[in-house]
Amino acid sequence: MELIQNTPDLSAYLAADEVIDHHHPLVRKTAARLARDAADSYAYARLAFEFVRDAIPHSQDSGDTRVTWRASDVLEQGTGVCYAKAHALAALLRAEDIPTAFCYQKFDVVHGLVAVRFNGAWHRQDPRGNKPGVDARFSLDGERLAFTPAPESNELDYPVLYAEPHPAVLKALRAAPDRPYLWKTLPTAL
Repeated sequence: MELIQNTPDLSAYLAADEVIDHHHPLVRKTAARLARDAADSYAYARLAFEFVRDAIPHSQDSGDTRVTWRASDVLEQGTGVCYAKAHALAALLRAEDIPTAFCYQKFDVVHGLVAVRFNGAWHRQDPRGNKPGVDARFSLDGERLAFTPAPESNELDYPVLYAEPHPAVLKALRAAPDRPYLWKTLPTAL
């Protein structure tokens, strides 16, 4: 699948905003801590991915009913659904000047992940969190995502790489008082 940037301006994939608040002190502190153990930007990207995947539980897996959507809140509260975890990873990567995009897959609902740009190409990564039957890994040599869409079931990979989280995703996250409510309002398509 050919991944398509929704804007040609690569600097848009480094930007901070209300959601991807990579200038927030907690994001900066976390990025600095991870960077100390990284020999280069590739190693840092892998460490940031593994930190978000492993140290921040997916709220469905852990039974946490809180809904986070801002990157700094995900890090502070230590919980999030796939979208929120993607926001946290994007903030950590952008804090170290690694272009990061938001991308999505369609299953029963829309699933969120990120893509990182290295060596002139985008590489999708899924920090959702592993569990039995899910083994996502950081990879620049072929995708190791949490889920693979089944086209015969109308599942698909959306090819668009967004510089900002999709508005439908943000609307659902911001409106949800808790995760059970969010589960009823998740977008089913983009």
